[in-house]
Amino acid sequence: MAARKKKRIFIRGTYFDYPSLFLIIFLLLFGLMMVYSISSYKASVSLDDSAYYLKRQLMFGAGGFAVMLIMSKLRYQILKKWSVVIIIGTILLLLSVFVIGKASNGSTRWINIGFISFQPSEIAKLSLIIYTAYICTEKSGYLKTLLGTIIIMIIPVVCVIIIAVENLSTAVICAVIVIAIWFVSTPKPIYLLFVVLAGALFLYLFITLFSYRSDRLDAWKDPEHAANGYQTMQALYAIGSGGLFGRGLGQSVQKLGYIPEAHNDMIFSVVCEELGIIGGAALIIVFVMLLWRFRFIAEGAPDRFGALLVVGVIAHLGFQIILNISVVTNLLPNTGVTLPFISYGGSSLSFLLVELGVVLAVSRQIVPIGNTKEVAQQ
Repeated sequence: MAARKKKRIFIRGTYFDYPSLFLIIFLLLFGLMMVYSISSYKASVSLDDSAYYLKRQLMFGAGGFAVMLIMSKLRYQILKKWSVVIIIGTILLLLSVFVIGKASNGSTRWINIGFISFQPSEIAKLSLIIYTAYICTEKSGYLKTLLGTIIIMIIPVVCVIIIAVENLSTAVICAVIVIAIWFVSTPKPIYLLFVVLAGALFLYLFITLFSYRSDRLDAWKDPEHAANGYQTMQALYAIGSGGLFGRGLGQSVQKLGYIPEAHNDMIFSVVCEELGIIGGAALIIVFVMLLWRFRFIAEGAPDRFGALLVVGVIAHLGFQIILNISVVTNLLPNTGVTLPFISYGGSSLSFLLVELGVVLAVSRQIVPIGNTKEVAQQ
């Protein structure tokens, strides 16, 4: 009997989702444009280089885009074999933050390795997507009972709790990722109710244990009079002053030192100020189009593992977009979450592009009608 042919790590594929790629490129270019427009004043005044933030974002974006293209050629099934190693390595990184972490804005979330600083919690998003997709595929029998579900979800829950100690908003995003993959794998409403109640208790405890989080609730309820409501009020002023069509690209007033870190978490408010409500709505439509393409990829995935990987990315991207825009418009308390593709942040952009590379890798294995034989031979 002939030896079984070893499958290659990288494949050519018979399909590639070019619409998703074009939307990603558009969002990257739009994000770079807005980062420069909004940060040029601050960079010119404080760093004597108006393009400082643009150049850094461009460097990370170009590197992340290159890795994304490499990942898109990966036989994504290989991730299943390394999922346990990936999640253990991520947990060790998260724990190392408490030992060698770098403090920023009152929280220790960063690890500095000389030429670059990054947040392990950004890596945790992708790690949780891979590991949760793995256990919901390979250990699906456990999902039939509540006890079995609890057993196989111990590691993801531990990971989320570690993140929550210093970064509650990212922990909530990671929890949504895990819940979305789990619920798609076994849609049982009674289990979902249990998870929602446990999550609500979890949030209540973390908010009441740390006073600065309860202060954010006060700022959310009455930003005009709360001590911590200044940033929210300036963001709302920016949105209101932009009107329907905006002041014009580069013409923002609020970016001139009124909104703290305008090129980060609150960037959507300046997008609306410069491009108007029409521009902000158009950006949201592009996000929806990208998520819709990902839905198509998930439905066409050749196996359960691939479909769940894409579901995890949809949950991450969709929820983080909703969370950021809701914070900027004061629909939710301030959480410090960036707007994907648009906000300044090299490490977060790079890791996001790696995630999207996994989605494109799944799309490459979609089997077009009539080409099943060719795909099977790869």
